[in-house]
Amino acid sequence: MRILLATLILFISPAIAQAGNVTPTEMPPPQAEVTAPQPVHALALHGEPKYGPDFTHLEYTNPDAPQGGTLKVNAIGSFDSLNPFIVKGTPAAGLNFLRSGFVYESLMQNSWDEPFTLYGILAETVEMSPERDWIAFNLRPEAKWHDGKPITAEDVVWTFNTLMEKGTPFYKAYYHDVKSVTAESERRVRFEFSVKGNRELPLIVAEIVVLPKHYWTEDGRDFGVTSLDAPLGSGPYKVGKIDPGHSIEYVRNPDWWGNDLPFFKGFNNFERVQYDYYRDSNVALEAFLAGEFDVQIENTAKLWETAYDTEAVKDGRITKEEIENQRPAGMQAFTYNIRRPIFQDVKLREALAYAFDFEWSNKQFAYGTYVRTDSYYENSELASSGLPSPRELEILEPFKTRIPGEVFTTEYKTPVTDGSGNNRTNLRKATQLLDAAGYKLSEDGIRSKDGQRLEFEILDSNPQFERWVLPFIKNLERIGVKASFRVVDSAQYQNRMNEFDFDMTIAAFGQSASPGNEQRDYWGSDKAEMSGSRNYIGIKDKAIDELVEQLIKAKSREDLVAHSRALDRILLHGHYVIPMWHYPKWRIAHWSKIQRPETLSGISPLISSTWWAKKEAQ
Repeated sequence: MRILLATLILFISPAIAQAGNVTPTEMPPPQAEVTAPQPVHALALHGEPKYGPDFTHLEYTNPDAPQGGTLKVNAIGSFDSLNPFIVKGTPAAGLNFLRSGFVYESLMQNSWDEPFTLYGILAETVEMSPERDWIAFNLRPEAKWHDGKPITAEDVVWTFNTLMEKGTPFYKAYYHDVKSVTAESERRVRFEFSVKGNRELPLIVAEIVVLPKHYWTEDGRDFGVTSLDAPLGSGPYKVGKIDPGHSIEYVRNPDWWGNDLPFFKGFNNFERVQYDYYRDSNVALEAFLAGEFDVQIENTAKLWETAYDTEAVKDGRITKEEIENQRPAGMQAFTYNIRRPIFQDVKLREALAYAFDFEWSNKQFAYGTYVRTDSYYENSELASSGLPSPRELEILEPFKTRIPGEVFTTEYKTPVTDGSGNNRTNLRKATQLLDAAGYKLSEDGIRSKDGQRLEFEILDSNPQFERWVLPFIKNLERIGVKASFRVVDSAQYQNRMNEFDFDMTIAAFGQSASPGNEQRDYWGSDKAEMSGSRNYIGIKDKAIDELVEQLIKAKSREDLVAHSRALDRILLHGHYVIPMWHYPKWRIAHWSKIQRPETLSGISPLISSTWWAKKEAQ
């Protein structure tokens, strides 16, 4: 594992005896001198960056793409804030609390055709110690805010401190090991870390979205409250027209300082990007087919098979294609809230999984196209399979008395049926597990234990899941478990998730090709009761905490893969979720007035960033 920076070199300087006073035996010991890390244009988590200092453009773009036109896309629900960095409010589409986007830029950005490599954006160059206990960024002199003021190291310092104090709890987990951030000059900022060996930490610090200190402090704006004021940014677009809750427009800034950076050659091709909000995905699909917006990523197999049989598709005005990807699928699942007493019994959680007949539902609702998920790192080399490898056993052995014994002896497999809809075998298994756990049928047909009835609510904001959930609920009823499905609007759903006010929900745990510090937010004990964290399950397990820390400090790609697989096994055998499904392709339909690069990244189609409008459509 190597990072592109100067190698530690030791120089031994001979001592020079002072005439008449110092004999050779009295010479001071040689002093080790260390060359300073040299400035570089990019950092790779493992290995070397794909693109050298003189690269001209990224391979998944069209550097000759024409610029102009408007891209119209859809969003579901509503929004009431243009501040995506805090817990309060529902931010507008196009604003991201973690990554740079239309309005803001970060110190560095990742390329989308490497596992984890960052290239300088606001930072022209970067320096990092061999021990990875500090990193320094040298800002570009041409980098400016939209009001023309230069972006300074003080902006970076203020941003970091403000996000840690007032931002979403995610930041506290993500940047847990940052000790200090200091402006060493107007254009140089340095981060000091409290640990050595957290290989990912310097890179995720580099991804921080930088905010304008003067905008927030000079006029007394309160960073901790929601606002619909168009923010001051540094990115390629500015916020244009806003219709609160209904639409938002981003307008390209022709004087953007980053237009000539090789990293952005072939990016930001649309003059305007407009998000229109719809009540639900069914209404949005009707609007797309009527030409109200330009591109649709379809996530529902049944609709993909049946709803696009229109003249616009037949005559070529709409292009409909499936594109294979290499994107880690993560885990989408029925997710238990184990803060609830009812779900604190692991055998009960295991039992309920037998009531979900995926094979039948997949045939009925998805034409058999979905693939069952059986890993938190699905569709990647990080996913566990079979029994633990020797390296995984070496990692797991110290936790042997604190983790499920099945981790060592049994490959995790989701319950399988023949797809006929007659899943008596699985329901019989569920009944046996419930009986063994002490849950007996009461006179009303509902199982209970020590007076605690087996009943709960499944909460979600997407009515599309109803056809999958209702058969699950019916099967639960057959084994004496009472469940209900409740759909709420997106704002209410987000508020309830922030406060962990649910029994069961359908949650997605997205993963990158290089998992690291964000795993603390998913599984960390200290995040289980922190409002707004992504530890939806409520896991408090010191063994998992320790393994996450080991994963973060993995010393090579091979070591990272082994630790991810080991963590995956513990999570799976904890039965914290009932896995659902994934699909290793993008289903994309778009009106022919927009075009895409011949080569996509494999991780994201980057529609608003790298696609373009045909000249005749502009």
